[in-house]
Amino acid sequence: MKAVVQRVASCRVTVDGRVTGEIDKGFLILLGVEQEDTEKQADKLCDKIATLRVFTDENDKMNLSLQDIGGSVLVVSNFTLCANCRKGRRPNFEAAARPEKAEPLYAYFCERMQYNGIQKVEKGIFGADMQVSLLNDGPVTIIIDTKDLNG
Repeated sequence: MKAVVQRVASCRVTVDGRVTGEIDKGFLILLGVEQEDTEKQADKLCDKIATLRVFTDENDKMNLSLQDIGGSVLVVSNFTLCANCRKGRRPNFEAAARPEKAEPLYAYFCERMQYNGIQKVEKGIFGADMQVSLLNDGPVTIIIDTKDLNG
């Protein structure tokens, strides 16, 4: 499972001109689900994201987590994160999980974020053509691959 985590002042996702998810301070999470991913990887990734200390404290140090600030998340499914660009000019998406596996893991990931104390979890629409707008805060952008997480 791969995630691009962006600290935002606000963000929203629209589908066919309709807002499907919108948050203020928190994270925009672009989530890529790969073929071998399981709920265990989703658990690890959610735990890591909820506790990442990238929000500033009273001394302007990145010392607070999403949980600490009561922040929100907007989770957008994004199979293109699973792209393999080693050969040629056209990305290969063979590592991406098929929709019948990826969609339930995407839903599980969103539920798990709430389990981790994130009160507001907004979503895009799985498989839809989405437009995402955001006001980056920092910018702070972190890329996390569960293959790189310990435990």
